[in-house]
Amino acid sequence: MNLAVFGATGRTGEPLVAQALDRGHEVTAFARDPADITHEDDRLTVVAGDAYEGTNVGEAVAGTDAVVSVLGQGTESPDDLLTAAGDHILEAMADAGVERFVTLVGAGVREPGESVSFGGRVMGGLLKLVATEVLADAERHVDHVKASDTDWTVVRAPRLTDGAYTGNIDHGTDLELGLRDAATRANVAAFMLDCAEGDDYLHELPKVTDR
Repeated sequence: MNLAVFGATGRTGEPLVAQALDRGHEVTAFARDPADITHEDDRLTVVAGDAYEGTNVGEAVAGTDAVVSVLGQGTESPDDLLTAAGDHILEAMADAGVERFVTLVGAGVREPGESVSFGGRVMGGLLKLVATEVLADAERHVDHVKASDTDWTVVRAPRLTDGAYTGNIDHGTDLELGLRDAATRANVAAFMLDCAEGDDYLHELPKVTDR
């Protein structure tokens, strides 16, 4: 399949692109600076653009089978990065007739009435204090994704680490995460690819963590 990857140069995007190529997929990697794409493969296409502004997003999405977004907030990112970029991606998908969308947010994003562990409640409270805009942006992004006509999956991850891929993960919509939970970016990337390749967790918000 042909995958469009947004956030391809990030710390989760790099292993995601590598794993997608290893699985035999064609990959369209979206990057503000193509020089930041370190992978070389005949099945890799790089599209330069700005997801926040919407520049060339349509070019990256056109002709793909699924879109995976691992965009994340940085220290200098706009407060509405995920919302604005996500809206451009969703619009491009509608224009191109691409239906499958898998996107990544933090585990602080909650479903109404969701059961949350004590550690999760503590972490949620801290996020509201120290990362108010980041959390609000992610929540708005999820609301817009849920309102779209795409076949979406929103993957929620706890603290991300740079460890190697192990495949030893737990995932589920009712998974309760605590303060000690973490997941390697490589494991999260693999889980997102699994979702993109099929219809697992269609219109759901699974959480994922390392065992």
